[in-house]
Amino acid sequence: MPGARSRRGWHLPSALLLLTLAAGCSVFDSTDTVSVFDLSTGDCALAPDDVTVEISEVTVVPCEEPHHLEAYALAEFPESTGQSTTSAAGSSFPGDAALKDFADGACAEEFADYVGIDYRDSELWFTYLVPSARSWQAEDDRSVLCFVTTTGEELTQSVAGTGW
Repeated sequence: MPGARSRRGWHLPSALLLLTLAAGCSVFDSTDTVSVFDLSTGDCALAPDDVTVEISEVTVVPCEEPHHLEAYALAEFPESTGQSTTSAAGSSFPGDAALKDFADGACAEEFADYVGIDYRDSELWFTYLVPSARSWQAEDDRSVLCFVTTTGEELTQSVAGTGW
């Protein structure tokens, strides 16, 4: 591969970020490191050892093994930002605040369809990966990838349809 592509930044609530880091990672069987561009709904992953502004790969594991994250939705940043209608592919980077606002709404909206309960009533949390300025321009990246996560205990099964 001619150079690693970095595309997304993690947006975790501060308390969740600290708990995720404190939980650490163990060595698991059946792990596979994949590009963030290759993640799909239903993929389970370990939180990165090092939190950085941009990441290019994550470690995926079978959902039956301990994990921190489960991908549950992929949302495309809209072509219309409400201020004007432009082609997203030809638009300039909207900024971190606009991407965060979009991701907060899109991931909250998709949560219940995947987990089976509104996120406000759930014991689970959500977080997401958003395009970086670099991937927005160089890779034409407009996708937000939503993840279910917890504030401490690792998940040991898929959360799809659990109503947690």
